[in-house]
Amino acid sequence: MDQPIGVIDSGVGGLTVASELIRQLPKEQLIYLGDTLRCPYGPRPKQEVVEYTWEMVDFLLNKNIKMLVVACNTATAYTLDELRANLSIPVIGVIQPGARAAIKMTNNRRIGVIGTEGTINSKAYPLALQSINSNIVVNDLACPKLAPMVEEGNLTGSEAYDIVYQSLKPLKDKNHIDTLILGCTHYPLVKDLIQEVIGKHVHVISSGEETAREISTILSFNKKLYNGTRIPKHQFFTTGRLHVFESIANKWLQQPLGFVKNINLSEKSFNK
Repeated sequence: MDQPIGVIDSGVGGLTVASELIRQLPKEQLIYLGDTLRCPYGPRPKQEVVEYTWEMVDFLLNKNIKMLVVACNTATAYTLDELRANLSIPVIGVIQPGARAAIKMTNNRRIGVIGTEGTINSKAYPLALQSINSNIVVNDLACPKLAPMVEEGNLTGSEAYDIVYQSLKPLKDKNHIDTLILGCTHYPLVKDLIQEVIGKHVHVISSGEETAREISTILSFNKKLYNGTRIPKHQFFTTGRLHVFESIANKWLQQPLGFVKNINLSEKSFNK
């Protein structure tokens, strides 16, 4: 089916999921929308996150997408059930795939989760993990400084390391986890720093690979995979600073973006 897959995120973090989608489903076209102007979503009230998420969804629905990927943990926690109940297309979040990947990796059944305040307060990960295995011990920690750091393009160097170290110190000092879920799609952009701080003995889990695998399965089951020969032309939209978005996206995707545009979601004038 020659329709694009829509991917939404509060900023650039969802590019980690988009990158994995491009790798696993090279024939599919993506339309990515990052609400970088209003990022991060984590500290925002639930109703505000719901409102912003629906604005992004409405924009992508006007692009005739065949599937919606909510590549933001906070938006997934707050809106996934509502989106699935109201949309006629498949809707995929990143929490369940991340939880399944972590359970596959853990040996001592002690799993850490780091995320935004919204994601951690929602308890979405403990619920997802313990619904699969009630013996899992979950240690979750809000890291409010990490997503803004990534949005600014601060991905390496001593300043970034110090922020990661101070953010993870309570988790590192407190418990003997053997697996850590990056419960925000921004965090894989600094995965190497996180691994260095938390220790090589800890499996660090990004949900992108597992999410892409689930998307492939669902599209195949619904007979919506594209099987033609055209070369995919991805589209990228951002509500914030274009040059910052392009810089991070080019670095992460390791290929030219092609079509990239700044938009204003509050205008409600979405052109097809």
